[in-house]
Amino acid sequence: MLRLAAASLAGTAIEFYDFFVYGTAAALVLGPLFFPTFSPVAGTLAAFATFGVGFVARPLGSVLFGHIGDRHGRRPVLVASLLLTGASTVAVGCVPTYDTIGVAAPLLLLVLRFLQGLGLGGEWGGAVLLTVEHAPAERRGLWSSFPQVGPALGFLLANGVVLGLSATLSDAEFAAWGWRVPFWAAGVLALLGLWLRSSLAESPRFLEIDDHARVPLAEVARDHWRLLLLTAGGLSIGYAIFYAVTTWSLAYATERLGVSRSVMLTCIMGAVVVKGSLTPLMALLGDRYGRRPLCLIGCAAAALWMFPMVALLATGAPLPMFLGFVGAMLAFITMFAVIAAYLPELYEPRVRCTGAAVGYNLGGVLGGALTPIVATALAEQGGRVPWGVAAYLTTIALLSLGCFALLPETRPVRVAAAEATAG
Repeated sequence: MLRLAAASLAGTAIEFYDFFVYGTAAALVLGPLFFPTFSPVAGTLAAFATFGVGFVARPLGSVLFGHIGDRHGRRPVLVASLLLTGASTVAVGCVPTYDTIGVAAPLLLLVLRFLQGLGLGGEWGGAVLLTVEHAPAERRGLWSSFPQVGPALGFLLANGVVLGLSATLSDAEFAAWGWRVPFWAAGVLALLGLWLRSSLAESPRFLEIDDHARVPLAEVARDHWRLLLLTAGGLSIGYAIFYAVTTWSLAYATERLGVSRSVMLTCIMGAVVVKGSLTPLMALLGDRYGRRPLCLIGCAAAALWMFPMVALLATGAPLPMFLGFVGAMLAFITMFAVIAAYLPELYEPRVRCTGAAVGYNLGGVLGGALTPIVATALAEQGGRVPWGVAAYLTTIALLSLGCFALLPETRPVRVAAAEATAG
């Protein structure tokens, strides 16, 4: 289990590195380089729009790779999704800017971002299911939390590279070529991920299935549509929090408040370190007390914290901003630490790869794709403290709370222990 979990963690870290490095670049440099005819705010909005395309592609990727995972096994998904995401990320680093090839530059960016999202849409389902279906039932939450640590590691790696480049290069050098280096590095990471995953065994639960779904998506849409919508709605606040903190706030603070790029990246990365470190602990609590209670607590905490977080961000001071981000990330990980066990347990094994992955990635569209765009527009209309952003995030938190309230608990019951106690 340790070897399997480590390989899943490494793979998700690499693929999320690919996805996150684009978000950081969108917040910092892609607007002026690929949309120079726009105003600064419009250029940032356009860059965030290409960022959002990746989220739109993720559910399509989960349908494509979920079909493969439910029909042919979880393991092939891991290899194919990693290849697609890695290749498209390296290609982003090679796209000429608007000054060189004109309107073709943002169009190429759009296509490659779509392919990135397509690959990542398949990654999560394959990595999580391979871990969940190998794990003992009473520790399913803990083992499945390893792939959930991957996004935090991927984010830290992506932003660590950008922070290092920002500290060593001038603004002109960073804009000229430095921003491309993190994208090129994805090629090396993808090769490492393929090596780690080359010897993984297929899921035993998949091998036990005698009657594979012919068209998994059709079966999920027919028999589990309510479950799909509720999980997507429930997960949307997690995505909204994460990308409000890691993407929108980075652009807002550097452009509107005059905070340096290095200070913002350090504050955000510090909060993500806290999030990643606490993921296994929250997953253990999910094994002990259930998945649904932690999701409800996380949503309630998010609803209470969004206004304080925005107020702390508006100070532009490092410590208050860091504390605001940490509070938001604690609410986020209270939910997302248990999601890797919760979503697969909600679906029967024959359609689990499709159902869990599509629900997970639809939540990304609702919460992740729109948040940087909406938050940027709302902040532009407000004063120094963007209360409209706080109200937007609080509303999503309350909607997610309602969705989780309508979902059942899935934590496996220890039947033998219960019978012994009863006896």
